[in-house]
Amino acid sequence: MNHTPAPPEFDRFRQLMTQAVDGELKPEEQTEFDRLLAESPERRQEWKEHQKMKAMTMSMHYAEPPPEVWDRYWIGVYRRLERGAAWILTSIGAMILLFYGGYKLLEEIMHEPELPWLIKGGIVVLLAGLVILFVSVAREKLFTRKTDPYQEIQR
Repeated sequence: MNHTPAPPEFDRFRQLMTQAVDGELKPEEQTEFDRLLAESPERRQEWKEHQKMKAMTMSMHYAEPPPEVWDRYWIGVYRRLERGAAWILTSIGAMILLFYGGYKLLEEIMHEPELPWLIKGGIVVLLAGLVILFVSVAREKLFTRKTDPYQEIQR
């Protein structure tokens, strides 16, 4: 059993009113609530307003958007996914081709028997980093070129 002190009468009325709106009052609480309502016209007015608000909120429902809105939404989602996948595949393809071309250029160096494997590995890693950096910068420049607000300003 709860032995905390009872809240002030005003707070008690609000608590009981909230329970009454939701239909959760016990018989003894209902008696107390009726007594508090009978004592004050302001409380009766507040109770009527809460009942109206409850009735209004219970009658509300979400409006379904027209089918055209959903069509535009899914087209937009599909377009973003499609373009994102296209950029990823294009970037990977460009990296593979540039790496292969760079490897062919460095093939003579890589077949040198006197050159240690550490140096060969360093050349491959450097080439891979340069290819990825080149593709990344090229993609960023293409993207910002379309959306650059300062495109027409001369520096």
